[in-house]
Amino acid sequence: MPHKGFSPVTRLRYLAGRARRIDVGSVVERAKEASSQHGKALPLVVADMLYQAGVKNVGFQDYIDYDFAILTPAERSTYMTHPVSNQISQKYDHPDYRGLFQDKVEFDRKFSEFLRREWMVLDAGNADDLRAFTERLGTIVTKEPVGQAGTGVHRYHAAEVDDWSAFHRGLLERGEILVEEVIRQHDDLAAVCPGTVNTTRVTAFFDGQKTHILAMAQKFGRGAVSDQMTFGGFYTMLDENGHALGAGYDSHGHVHELHPDSGARIADFQLPMIDEVKAFVDEVARVVPQVQYVGWDIVVGPDGPVLVEGNWGAGVYENKPSVTGIRTGHKPRYQAAIGF
Repeated sequence: MPHKGFSPVTRLRYLAGRARRIDVGSVVERAKEASSQHGKALPLVVADMLYQAGVKNVGFQDYIDYDFAILTPAERSTYMTHPVSNQISQKYDHPDYRGLFQDKVEFDRKFSEFLRREWMVLDAGNADDLRAFTERLGTIVTKEPVGQAGTGVHRYHAAEVDDWSAFHRGLLERGEILVEEVIRQHDDLAAVCPGTVNTTRVTAFFDGQKTHILAMAQKFGRGAVSDQMTFGGFYTMLDENGHALGAGYDSHGHVHELHPDSGARIADFQLPMIDEVKAFVDEVARVVPQVQYVGWDIVVGPDGPVLVEGNWGAGVYENKPSVTGIRTGHKPRYQAAIGF
């Protein structure tokens, strides 16, 4: 049954799309992972995954990531899943305004006062400006306007550029037209991973009057330009006070009690300036009120929060029971704020 308040048409379209794209081999491989980890019979896991996907709005990767194989029905019902998140996005993020979040250039223009860093857009005639910008800052980050999961993000050092005209031309040819200053992060974040800017994902819903913070996840990188999992990153959920709920983990079965590079204990992490973070999210959530459900990526800098980007398709970050020992998720918070 579709959730109250969500369009059954949206749900049916989503299910039809998933049915067309289903990769049976991939489902079986995921089921093998859960079967091996939790000691459950493979056929039962496969059947359960299909039932959860078709009836309970649970994505196949959700099933694995959140250890559904060991949870009771009541415990499962407390978890947010990607299909449910997609329904919220479709209902509460107005299609006429989604482009402001999809296009990174448009996003920087709209949210410029919250970026708290320098940026520029490349065109055919500003090679000299690019050189001056890069040499002054030393290191820059370039982005393709449309990308996800960290794709299209690159980092360059001025000292490594020999031919500035060729460098400028290459960026244009590859579509890396957004150029930004590297964000300086708070020492508490740098202590865990200094080589990557470690972002905090704050999933929030703006009801027209109040901004509800639904979940917070702290992502950590491995020294690459991005902290996304495609770059080896991982995350841990944070409680309402910004403290880690346990070790770090990703969608590839890796668990990190300690950061692999710095040795920092992930469960000890405390996000600095948590009150400022909450106030900051409330501010940015009001800029485009037509897009109510957003996954905000921010970084706490030395002087306060800095906005990285907003994701109108917010995605889901949730607790992993086998890592934290906590067998409940954040769905009740979503339901209380959104009303479904």
